Amino acid sequence: MIDTSTTPGPLSVLRGPGRVLSELGRQALFYAKAIGYLHLAVTRYRREIIRLIAEMSLGTGALAVIGGTLVVTAFLTFSVGGIIGVQGYNNLKDIGVQVLSGFFAAFVEIRISGPTIAGFGLVATIGAGATAQIGAMRISEEIDALEVMSVRSLPFLVTTRLVAGFIVTIPLYAAAIMVAFFASKLVVVYLYGQSAGAYDHYFSTFLIRTDILNSFGLALAISTIVMLIHCYYGYTASGGPAGVGIAVGRAVRASLVAVVAVALLGSFLLYGSTETFNFSG
Repeated sequence: MIDTSTTPGPLSVLRGPGRVLSELGRQALFYAKAIGYLHLAVTRYRREIIRLIAEMSLGTGALAVIGGTLVVTAFLTFSVGGIIGVQGYNNLKDIGVQVLSGFFAAFVEIRISGPTIAGFGLVATIGAGATAQIGAMRISEEIDALEVMSVRSLPFLVTTRLVAGFIVTIPLYAAAIMVAFFASKLVVVYLYGQSAGAYDHYFSTFLIRTDILNSFGLALAISTIVMLIHCYYGYTASGGPAGVGIAVGRAVRASLVAVVAVALLGSFLLYGSTETFNFSG
């Protein structure tokens, strides 16, 4: 006789996808509400936004000792810029056109590596910190206390961080790109001995202004998505301190996937069907 209590029913196959769709719906509703409170956050919680800008850029605690998010992101982009310089020079040297190392750096760092690596830096610093902070407030019932005091917790905790993250990303990404450019030139010119004039010529020739603006737009889109994801997992954390740790881990995994996906789709939409330059000879 078959025990029907442990036998999967005909609807059990749909439970997994149903739960996924339900979770996606809750996230979409949360993101829509957070964005909808932008006007309220800017008008009522300006001091909180200013405080968060200082916290996100310079960091707090141990992170502030090394210079905050700015130094962490600059270090990541410096490393990637150096790798691009090494790989670009050596691969172009194999076909006898190592003089185009400046073009390779201007092309790859603006269109591909810059927004992606900056997004990873935001995930590791600002994003993870936001999840931990909001999650700790959730399990200690501080969010409920805000609601009791007639303070809307969603705009105060989430939308303010969304605005602050958007503002911080602009100078942060500008500094990161400059550091990446410097690292590539340092490797190609001073390590491999290529002429600085030749490097600068091809670099400035193929550094397109519209690509810079597109790169900034992509970085801002990535920062917004990263902040939304991390704030959601922190806001919905449960299960005590262990639950906050689980929420941080899930937020990091989800945001890393989102960074790569947005960078891929954004690059395809911005550069997939354009012909900004052509080689001939």
